[in-house]
This record gives sequence, C-alpha cells and structure tokens, in this order.
Amino acid sequence: MRTVPVRRTLQLVCLLLIGGLSSVGSARAADEALINAAKKEGQVVWYTTQIITQFVRPAAEAFQKKYGIKVNFLRGDSVETAVRLLNEGKSGKGRADVFDGTTTLPSLKREGLVLKWLPDAAMNLPPEYRDPEGYWVATNVFMHAPAFNTTLISRQDAPRSFEDLLDPKWSGRMAWAAHATTSGAAGFIGLVLDEMGQEKGLDYLRRLSKQKIIPLGGSARAAVDQVIAGEYPMVLQALNHQPVISARRGAPVDWIRMSPAMAVFSVAAVVKDSPNPNAGKLLLDFFVSQEGQMLFRSGDYIPVDPKIEPREPSLRPDGKAFKARFYSPEQIDVAMPTWHKVFKDLF
Repeated sequence: MRTVPVRRTLQLVCLLLIGGLSSVGSARAADEALINAAKKEGQVVWYTTQIITQFVRPAAEAFQKKYGIKVNFLRGDSVETAVRLLNEGKSGKGRADVFDGTTTLPSLKREGLVLKWLPDAAMNLPPEYRDPEGYWVATNVFMHAPAFNTTLISRQDAPRSFEDLLDPKWSGRMAWAAHATTSGAAGFIGLVLDEMGQEKGLDYLRRLSKQKIIPLGGSARAAVDQVIAGEYPMVLQALNHQPVISARRGAPVDWIRMSPAMAVFSVAAVVKDSPNPNAGKLLLDFFVSQEGQMLFRSGDYIPVDPKIEPREPSLRPDGKAFKARFYSPEQIDVAMPTWHKVFKDLF
C-alpha cells in the first residue's frame, strides 16, 4: 500500500530535476550564444573614464585572456566621452561598443544612443545599482569626502562635520574644484542642500562663502595632488580612495569620514547600433561579474557587489559611523545646473 505514493514521489522528483536541468541548460546556452557571437566579432571598443593603470589595462588583459577578444580602449573624462559619442552618433560613424562614466549617460540616453540591455548579473545587485529602465548598471562607487595634508593639519584637529568647516581657523585654507562636477564645489553644494533642505542649506552655504575657499581648475585627482604637495591644506570634495592610494605610497594625506558623504555611481552601458554589440554586452557582463568586481577591488575602487569589500573596508559607508547619500546619473544631470548656479551666486 505504501509503495505507490513513494513511486509517485520519485517520479515527481525526477520530473522536477529534469525540468530544472532543462532551465539551467537553456541559461547556459544563452550565455554560450553570447560568448560565441562575441568571439566571432573578435574585438570590442571601450570608451572609459576609469584610470588605465588601476583598472582599464588589467580588465582588458583579463577579458582578452578569458575570451580571446581584443579590447581597444580610449580614455577621457565624462564630458569628453559624452561629446565624442554624441558626435559619432550624429555622424553615423560610431566606433565604441561600450562606455562608462559618472555623468556621461543622460545626454546619450536622450539622443537614443544607448542600448536598452542589462546583463543577468546586474539582477544580483541592489536595485539602486541599475537603471530601472534597463539602460545602465553601476560598476563601482565613488565616495566624495574632504582630504587633507597630514603635515599641515593633524588628524586630531581635522574638521569632522559641516559645522566644523565654519571655524574661522579654516578661512583661506580650503580648496575645491570650481567647474560643474560632483567632485568639486557643485557636488558639495548639492549634498548640503539635500541634507539640510533648501532654506537651512542656503543659510549654511552663505556662511561658508565667507571662508575664502580657493577655486581650482583640473580634476579631483589633481586637487588631491596639490594638497599632497602642500599647496593647500585641505580640499573639500575628493574621491576618498585617492588619498588612500597615495598614503600607501608614503604621501602625507588622509581623508575625513564626514557624514553624510556624496556617493556617485560609475555606470557602464552598451552603445546602440555599435559595430560589435555582442562583444560590448559581454564586456559589460564581465564588469559586474565576480571576476570583474575583484579587479575593481584590486584597483582600490569600491565595488558595487556588496559581497566584495574594498581593499580598504572603511572606504565603503557602513550606514552608522560613515553614511552617504547616493546619486544616480539622472539625478545629477537634473540637479547640476542648480548646484552650479548656487556656487556662482554665492562663491
């Protein structure tokens, strides 16, 4: 009497296993299909804003070794990359297959130059790390925080809050990038307005404007280098991994865990109607794979995969001692004109 249900149970288990294996087989076939199509294309062109020695070259070499697909890359900042892609799109002579950047994407998305496609691995990330419309996925996070020269300012004396920056002793001793970027004055202003609200934020910024903050040209990295050289004691909006890299090499620099910090996504996407679309998709998949995320870690970046800690764990906000506000490319694109206007009006 008891053998019948057992047999039925065994039959059901077998059917489920067969169905499960079929599903896995289909998923693998789809992956293999993409890999094979990418290999037929034989190359991929990547427009990148990442640092060549820290990530670009190691990633290109690892991808080529893994798939036998040649990676051609061209580096520029977010504005240069966007302008190049826009011009190529208008001319109908696009060269790039995949691109990355912090503020590169919105203008390209508006012009219909971005392919609506995400790798399966993107679904394993927290939802805020991918575009809800399906156009981009974050590859790493940039944390903006103040950095200071440790020979000019002691760690005990370094400011720890927005209010601390209003102390008269910091007048004329702080600097920031003056152009419209999250890693400069505009980004700091946006963070203050979002954290304090419009009225209180503007009141704080009016008081801060009396501190004679020195405007700088150039990149966030250049600002940190000037702080290291002792030209300025402190820069208000740096990328927190840069002082860590320099300090490891013996430079007199550190960053301040001021909460909240501004967190900005570096995102990547595939170019619509690109010459090598399958290779572009495969490279994007590689960026968010465990192997790709470990390469970001090795380059001292902050990976988006929550299971992979940065080499310096303190760089990533823990939500307690160190907090952050996260900004997508679209949020920055909408808010940047207002932030920069406040900078021009007050500073």
